[in-house]
Amino acid sequence: MPALSPPSVTFSAADDPWIETRTGPHYSQRGLRDLFLNAQTIDDLALPHPPSASALLRIAVAITARITGLDDAELTASQWNALRRTCLEQGRFDPDAVHAYFDRHAWDVFDPVRPWLQEPALRTQCDHSSGINAFVPGRPAGNNLAWFSPHGHHTNEPVATAEALEILLLHHYYGRSGTCTPRTVDGVTTGRKNSGPLRSSVSFHPLGRTLHETLLAGVPAFAGDEQLPGTDACPWEEALPGWQTPQALVTWPGRLLTGQSQHAILLVPGPGGTTVTDVYHTRATKEPEEPKEPEEPKNSKKAKAIVTDPYLAYRYAAGNRTKRYADASRAWWRELDTLVLAQDEHGTHVRPAVFDTLNDLPEDLRRSLRIRVHGFDQDGKATDLQWYTAITPPLLNWTQEHDPVKAQRIAECCREAEQTAQRLATAAKDAWETITGAKSRSRTAQPSWVNKAPARYWPKAETVFWRLLDEPDTDAPTAFAAAAAAALREVTEAARISHNSAARAIAYAVRDLYRRPSPLPKKTA
Repeated sequence: MPALSPPSVTFSAADDPWIETRTGPHYSQRGLRDLFLNAQTIDDLALPHPPSASALLRIAVAITARITGLDDAELTASQWNALRRTCLEQGRFDPDAVHAYFDRHAWDVFDPVRPWLQEPALRTQCDHSSGINAFVPGRPAGNNLAWFSPHGHHTNEPVATAEALEILLLHHYYGRSGTCTPRTVDGVTTGRKNSGPLRSSVSFHPLGRTLHETLLAGVPAFAGDEQLPGTDACPWEEALPGWQTPQALVTWPGRLLTGQSQHAILLVPGPGGTTVTDVYHTRATKEPEEPKEPEEPKNSKKAKAIVTDPYLAYRYAAGNRTKRYADASRAWWRELDTLVLAQDEHGTHVRPAVFDTLNDLPEDLRRSLRIRVHGFDQDGKATDLQWYTAITPPLLNWTQEHDPVKAQRIAECCREAEQTAQRLATAAKDAWETITGAKSRSRTAQPSWVNKAPARYWPKAETVFWRLLDEPDTDAPTAFAAAAAAALREVTEAARISHNSAARAIAYAVRDLYRRPSPLPKKTA
């Protein structure tokens, strides 16, 4: 078991550079303190891992609320908006407030008593470490085969501390569930951990012209009924880290944005603290079962403040609420209907809660504000598929509050694009079965046309989508049907040239793409 870190081994998350940032064409690394002192000169974060960037934005927004006083739950909505406008007009964060906050709390990553975002007790509560390879994404660990990596159980290459901190954030927010290094507390040993609070999700963050604007625009307003002063704390603001309880109230904004991790981690430093050589990684909560999201009435403000992440979109169906899952094959514009439409009692999709405050921003910022999309396509347990990021054009002027006609047009086009894609898959499958005489009984083993046709369709559909927004009188179903027909003809070209039966089947399939569904008959008394 490694010994406690000597006092000389230090790395400050506040003052040592580890956060990649971009200003124009120039890139640099900064600590958290420098990030806030110079936020007005920084264009954007530039972390190589989009999930880590999404996690860091949540941490930075919580700190923003502390520094500016926007974490005061006693402020009325008008007072809160006025304070945020004042902070924006100042053009930078108050240096005295920044220094006061960072001087007040512990930020040393390798501190033996209060390591940042870690639990020092793991050295005694775990009988062995988890290994650096199990911590770093992409490295094989345990019995996994090393297909594309030189790493294995016999090679445990250290990782730079700056990179290890980004990976630390990734595990806290998007970590997998399942077996882990056993942890013993009060005589009880547990060896399974729950998944991170953002696992499989796609986040939508307001993106200003500078990081200063981005952070202030991203602060979510308090939506609960009440919150006792002094009850909310980020992990680094607490006296000592320890066991977490999922049933504890998720207060705003500290625990809501930074205190819901299901993983407990402890980094073991290399010489000088510039690298991490080993890691303890286990569960952070006592309960062995996966915590379930409580059911809540749609209009319950208090429940919303407790369980709703302000940067996620949600869907209501049959009285249950689910987050919008990340899909690396799904282009961001297909989510536009959710982003621009305000919630109503008949709607099933709810845009991120942070959007509810964006219309109160100053006019020049609101018109230029874009949305940063961070997604991590994962399964619900252990498999990581792909992460992705995108930036939308300024779209707040398209929201229902500002341009209801444009918002409804966007919703119509998104709906028609999705419905046409479903008809295309059905048409391709039916045509294949007509030609071959074979029925596809497996959902996973579909004919090749069923997969290839949508892949050709969606890039065409995106071009059609943007054209339709500029042509409000053009019929959307017909335009998307034309894109689907072109995609189907492309993937079946060889078959149509070789076989007359294929040409006839595709012709019928194209005809079906243009056919409108018959309206439901009216009920008679």
